[in-house]
Amino acid sequence: MKSPAFWQSPGSPLGWLLAPLGWAYAGTTAWRLAHGRAWKAPVPVICVGNLTAGGAGKTPIVRDLARRLKAQGRNVAILSRGYGGTKQGPLRVDPARHGAGMVGDEPLLLARDAPCWIARDRAAGAKAMAADGIDIIVMDDGLQNPSLFKDLSIVVADGATGFGNGRAIPAGPLRETVEAGVRRADALIVTGDDGQDLVAKFSSQIRTLQTSVSLQDSLPAGPLLAFAGIGRPEKFHATLTEAGANIAAFEAFADHHVYGAAELNSLASRAGDLGAALVTTEKDWVRLDPEWRSRIKAIAIGVAWRDEAGIATLLERFTRHG
Repeated sequence: MKSPAFWQSPGSPLGWLLAPLGWAYAGTTAWRLAHGRAWKAPVPVICVGNLTAGGAGKTPIVRDLARRLKAQGRNVAILSRGYGGTKQGPLRVDPARHGAGMVGDEPLLLARDAPCWIARDRAAGAKAMAADGIDIIVMDDGLQNPSLFKDLSIVVADGATGFGNGRAIPAGPLRETVEAGVRRADALIVTGDDGQDLVAKFSSQIRTLQTSVSLQDSLPAGPLLAFAGIGRPEKFHATLTEAGANIAAFEAFADHHVYGAAELNSLASRAGDLGAALVTTEKDWVRLDPEWRSRIKAIAIGVAWRDEAGIATLLERFTRHG
């Protein structure tokens, strides 16, 4: 799904027209959260979620936290819904046996950093993980899911787009009101440049931290044909540009886009005409058929914390409490 442009425009007539549906959506979310019965896992659960529909940059945060906890000697694992896959779970992801069509693209990517389970029923997933000896769970998304108790709730927001026009789906990008989401959370992480002044707006209400994009490996020499099917493809383009890439062409696709052979052949043909190397995101790369993975380079992107001590302190206090 590509976010409509009016989601970023507070004065859009379409946003006003759809506002009643947005109120109903936010109200339904509030009712579910108020009346849901959250199961408390026997191990600590960190939830990394967002208040908007995609594109906030939470997956790199999940990966970073998992690596940090793993480095501390914790038996950490990641819990994902498995969006885009056919399997319901609970199921431990095995990249050697499971494809994106079975478990979703994000779990395949997350499994590179720590064991990853998928489960549509998050509580059932946490039970299976605890039974398998996991001693701390990092949950990718699920902030609006009331079935599993969160010991630490983190909201991730994109610094460039913030919370959009401030309206709920379909009138805007919000899954719930900003006030309600921030009130339930323990920390707000702003990714990228804070063009929406989120730190200034919310630092008096909640612990705020910032990250910037960190390129994890070197770019191919020469011109590139880059493509991405993520929440905000333009972020990948901007990251490559800031890293000094020579981008001959860029193609944007919808989030979780499944690439067909004809599309990939077309991209390869165009790259050949331009004398360019094909590159994409890691999340897109895991959705490709094996025959294409050797022909397309995945560009690994991580996060760099503006306040390294701040994230270390947040995790230290949590893990000590947990």
